[in-house]
Amino acid sequence: MVSEHAAPAPAPASTAQVLVASNRGPVSYTLGEDGTLDAKRGGGGLVSGLSAVDDKLWVCAALGDGDREAVRRGVGEAGVRMLDIDAEVHADAYNGIANSVLWFVHHLLYQTPVEPVFDAEFRRQWASYETYNRAFAEALAEEAGPGASVLVQDYHLALVPGMLRELRPDLRIGHFSHTPWAPVDYFRLLPDDIAEQLLRGILGADRAAFLTRRWADAFIGCCTEILGGTGRTRIGVHGLGADADFLRRRSHEADVDERMAALREQVGEGRKTIVRVDRTELSKNIVRGLHAYRALLDAHPEWRERVVHIAFAYPSRQDLAVYRDYTAAVQTLATEINGAYGTESWTPVVLHVKDDFARSLAAYRLADVALVNPIRDGMNLVAKEVPVVSDHGCALVLSREAGAYEELGEDAIVVNPYDVTGTAEALHEALTMSGDERSGRTKRLAEAATALPPQQWFLDQLEALRQE
Repeated sequence: MVSEHAAPAPAPASTAQVLVASNRGPVSYTLGEDGTLDAKRGGGGLVSGLSAVDDKLWVCAALGDGDREAVRRGVGEAGVRMLDIDAEVHADAYNGIANSVLWFVHHLLYQTPVEPVFDAEFRRQWASYETYNRAFAEALAEEAGPGASVLVQDYHLALVPGMLRELRPDLRIGHFSHTPWAPVDYFRLLPDDIAEQLLRGILGADRAAFLTRRWADAFIGCCTEILGGTGRTRIGVHGLGADADFLRRRSHEADVDERMAALREQVGEGRKTIVRVDRTELSKNIVRGLHAYRALLDAHPEWRERVVHIAFAYPSRQDLAVYRDYTAAVQTLATEINGAYGTESWTPVVLHVKDDFARSLAAYRLADVALVNPIRDGMNLVAKEVPVVSDHGCALVLSREAGAYEELGEDAIVVNPYDVTGTAEALHEALTMSGDERSGRTKRLAEAATALPPQQWFLDQLEALRQE
């Protein structure tokens, strides 16, 4: 709890030598009815990775009323600078451009007969995206010490490297893309001037890095086709891995054991489990996964009463109508499957839509099969986390369009994410895999999944940037 009278954050000293910029920061604030501010720490690979560096500054955006009130009062954490960008500008940049245009381009999600439409409204929102990126560039230029290293994160801030280069040519600037990168033919759906502006923005960095070689090569292809090359910018690949020590420790705490007991009761004695854990992002392909499970029950009725699909679909971006509709479609389909196949003693789909990390870890431990079938995904850490946590070994059914396929494909059962029939057969293969084979595959999957844990992933990028 942070009181209204908490001490203000110290004034910037403009001496930071390692800076990170991202839309979302490591802390968020909720404003209570009594005027107090609750601070909540975030998680994820970037938060974990940055713990490897002591002297750093994280520049992020104020995302809600609580964050903006914290900035107004001067409440904050050492090592974090939160930018109070105008709420409408942020909404245009974040929802209008980053999540409704750039995300859709890089994940190949447009229904091209009707979308996208790049009209006057798009141009208005693009101006907000430029303003939003400029706010980050100016803050970084103000905070960075001479010759500092700045690591800019993701598609939200694609223009920052170029803007920052103009303001502070002495800095070492890196940009990291956590999503896929679109192939050139799809990237050119964007207006020509916007496509060029995005590429030149990232090429303002000394180094542009990606999760897989495939995404790096796609970026190079776009630069070559549209700009004639990548100029002096170096291209790197850093495949973020799972944090094995944290996951194994956290997955055996008391709250996880409690969730496991509850899940076992829902599943029933002696049944196998197919587990998926996702945000309800359009790219995660949850609906086709449910169709594949239904196809499994049709094609192989021997699995009825003998398997349960544990599906965690945690709502994401619910301020966008298309995401609300997708979440509703997931819930509707799960209900239909349970209605069509369920019995008094068997619920075929156990669906949860309320985010619960302890429950997710419990499901990981119970998994006989992990289903990870995204249409397209920069990496997908769930595919890496389940083999690390699974109590008795699990078979991984993995989309060839997930970034994790590059590292895990050899020991996974690989599927075309659009092929529902093929995915159903892959689930059957996974459920019938022998214990010895499943154990061997799980061990190799866990080794590959933890090859570059978050702290080393971040330090490798920092070292590579400093050596450029």
